[in-house]
Amino acid sequence: MSNEATRHEAKRQSFWERNRKSHGMLLKRTVGQGAVSVVRGLLLFGLCFMIIQPLLMKFSVSLMEERDLYDSTVTLLPRHLTWANYELAASDTLLNYWKSLFNTFWISLTTAVLQVVSCTLVGYGFARFEFPLKKFWFACVILVIIIPPQTISTSLYMYFSSFDILGIIQAITGHTLNIRDTFTPYALMSATCMGLKDGLYIFMIRQYFKGIPVSLEEAAYVDGCGAFHTFRKVMLPDALPIMTSCFLFAFVWQWTDRFYTNNFLRGFSTLSSNLPAIQQRLNQLKSTTGQTLQVSTTRVQQMISTGVIMTIVPLLILYVFAQRGFVESLSTSGLKD
Repeated sequence: MSNEATRHEAKRQSFWERNRKSHGMLLKRTVGQGAVSVVRGLLLFGLCFMIIQPLLMKFSVSLMEERDLYDSTVTLLPRHLTWANYELAASDTLLNYWKSLFNTFWISLTTAVLQVVSCTLVGYGFARFEFPLKKFWFACVILVIIIPPQTISTSLYMYFSSFDILGIIQAITGHTLNIRDTFTPYALMSATCMGLKDGLYIFMIRQYFKGIPVSLEEAAYVDGCGAFHTFRKVMLPDALPIMTSCFLFAFVWQWTDRFYTNNFLRGFSTLSSNLPAIQQRLNQLKSTTGQTLQVSTTRVQQMISTGVIMTIVPLLILYVFAQRGFVESLSTSGLKD
C-alpha cells in the first residue's frame, strides 16, 4: 500500500474514531456543512444563470440570419451564423456606433472623475470634521439616495434653461443662458455632488473613512501636517479601493443612463439615447425602389439585442482591467460605523 493510501486510511479511521467519541456529532456536523455547501452552490449557480442567460440569448440572436428568426426549429444556437447584424447596427443609420461610443466614453469618464473627486472630499468631511447642522446635511445626503431624480426634473429643466449665477449673468448680458443641450449641466451637477447616485457615493466613502483609525491622522498632525496635507498624503492612498468602486459605479451608471442624457444631452449621439431609436430608424430604411420598409417586430428585437451587446462589451472590458481594485474595495470596506 502506498504512503498516500496509508495516510487516507489513517485519516478515515481517525474520523470515525473521533465521530464515535463525539457520539455522532462530528458526522452530523460534516453532513450539515456539506448540505449547506450544496445549497449555497445551487443558489449561486441560479443567480449567475439568471444574470448570464439573457445576455447569452441576446448574443445568440445577434448572430442569426433573419431567416433563423422565423424558423421554429432554431431555439438557442443559430443555424446560419452572420456578423452582418453588427455591421448594420454599427452603421450611421442605426447606432452610429463609433461616434456614439466616443461621446459616451468621454461623457462617462469626465462625470465619473468629477463625482469621485467631489464625493471623496464631502465624504471625508462628514467622517472626520464637526460642523453646524452636520446631521441635518447628512440626512439631506440620504434623501438624495432615496428620492428619484425624476421628481426634480421640472426644476432642473427650468434652472438650466434659464441659467444664472446670483443674477450676475443677466446683469451683464441682459438675459439668462440656456445650457440644457451642452455638457455644462453634467459638469456642474457632478462637481457639486448632485449628479447621478452621488448620495450613495458620499455614504460609501464616509463609511470607509470612519473605519480608518483616527491615530493615523493624529500622528500626521503631530508631525506638523495640516488637514489638507494629511488628507492628501495619508488618507487618499488608503481610500483608493473605495474610490475605484465609486468610479466604476459612476462610470457604468452614466454609460447606461437615459434620464440625464435625454434631458441635457439631446444634441449628443450616445449609445443609451440611440438604442431606443433603433425601431424608428429601421422603419425609415429605404429599399432600392424607394419604398419605406416595414420591419417586423422580431427583426427589431434582434437589432436591439445586437445593440445591447455592443453597448455592454466596453463595460465588460473595463471590468476585466479594474476587477482587482473593485474586489479589493468590496473585501476591505464595510458599511458600518
